[in-house]
Amino acid sequence: MALAPPTTTTSLSNPFLSSKPSLSSPFLNLPTVSRRSPTNFTVRNSVSVAQSPSVSAAKSSTVKSVKARQIIDSRGNPTVEVDLVTDDLYLSAVPSGASTGIYEALELRDGDKSVYGGKGVLNAVKNINEVLGPKLIGVDVRNQAEFDGIMLEIDGTPNKSKLGANAILGVSLSVCRAGAGAKSIPLYKHIQEISGTKELVMPVPAFNVINGGSHAGNNLAMQEFMILPVGAASFAEALRMGSEVYHTLKGIIKAKYGQDACNVGDEGGFAPNVQDNREGLVLLIDAIEKAGYTGKIKIGMDVAASEFLTKDGKYDLNFKKQPNDGAHVLSAPSLGDLYREFVRDFPIVSIEDPFDQDDWTSWTSLQSSVDIQLVGDDLLVTNPKRIAEGIQKKACNALLLKVNQIGTVTESIQAALDSKAAGWGVMVSHRSGETEDNFIADLSVGLASGQIKTGAPCRSERLAKYNQLLRIEEELGNVRYAGEAFRSP
Repeated sequence: MALAPPTTTTSLSNPFLSSKPSLSSPFLNLPTVSRRSPTNFTVRNSVSVAQSPSVSAAKSSTVKSVKARQIIDSRGNPTVEVDLVTDDLYLSAVPSGASTGIYEALELRDGDKSVYGGKGVLNAVKNINEVLGPKLIGVDVRNQAEFDGIMLEIDGTPNKSKLGANAILGVSLSVCRAGAGAKSIPLYKHIQEISGTKELVMPVPAFNVINGGSHAGNNLAMQEFMILPVGAASFAEALRMGSEVYHTLKGIIKAKYGQDACNVGDEGGFAPNVQDNREGLVLLIDAIEKAGYTGKIKIGMDVAASEFLTKDGKYDLNFKKQPNDGAHVLSAPSLGDLYREFVRDFPIVSIEDPFDQDDWTSWTSLQSSVDIQLVGDDLLVTNPKRIAEGIQKKACNALLLKVNQIGTVTESIQAALDSKAAGWGVMVSHRSGETEDNFIADLSVGLASGQIKTGAPCRSERLAKYNQLLRIEEELGNVRYAGEAFRSP
């Protein structure tokens, strides 16, 4: 039975910096739903975890144990996985990015170059097992904000540098799953309730089908070339359209650049040896047309411009070749003109991180001259303080929501609510280093974000999210697909 979500929400006051949310927050006022306590607990890490309420169990909604371990992500690097036990076991794994903003919460790495090249996370694991875990025993998992507030208070730093955002997030994700289990409802429904979202909406997927930047070994400076099936009638149809264009694109790339060019990058997109960013856009147009979806599929880009900012404040589109002759170094105004040309010549509906994370003036200038979606990733890092600054400066009109940039579910939800209140779009996002964890699929539906990017329709850690969305759409039945309204579903 669908439970009615809260009708009002109250913003937390700078939750990124606060030690503990107020007890008056609607995040905490959740109804108690008891359920049967199984003799043997089972692993819960996806949407279909709801059980029928039965006889009240003594402590079915409180934490009995927390245990973390080091596992390996899709790029072969260590990351954190957390087991949280109430009456069942709730398991979550933490993603990791390749191109990271300087304002992100701290991802704690061990730094021992002789072990995993210094990228081990055993210190973060230790912080969970020895610091956080013992202090969280007995806490009610239905109260996400209270739970996250306790961890923020224990850490006590503005960027989670004491315990590590990867440690805190792993626990926070498992708590959210456990909260859904304690109420015997799906994860997306639990997220809907604690966020106060009125209507569940299936998101438009932004498939990253051509990789450049830090995600690939070609010469492309701009990091992601994406297709958005806004003309689909459902998420299932959108996934089919994206997959068909992806395979059509593979054939075009193979014919033009050879079999080696069909190798894929970190996120499943192709990484052909394209020399020019415009050439990448032309490839997308050709694939969309050949697949028969002209007008139904639009284009998005993630430039990740901070990756190729020069010391003198310009942008080097040939930054992967060093030294170079400087022929492809552009001033910020010239780069802005290039984007306007792209918008004029191609069906582009979204550009992410077109300028550096501190180049506020250039962001504001571009925002005032185009009517497409400008998404802040490195600019905003899912941080309510940075979002507030972006709103005040009118620098962009959409948030890229990455849970590991901020480090807790509560702060991620608040970032989305703040952005929506300003009339912005919200695009839920994966990271280049992913696992089979599919939390963000439920997050995108529960928040009615209207859009999600989690790579190409290729590689199991990417498909884990898309396949989860298929299951959710099937389970909900009559649910709206965001489509053309993805910016304001």
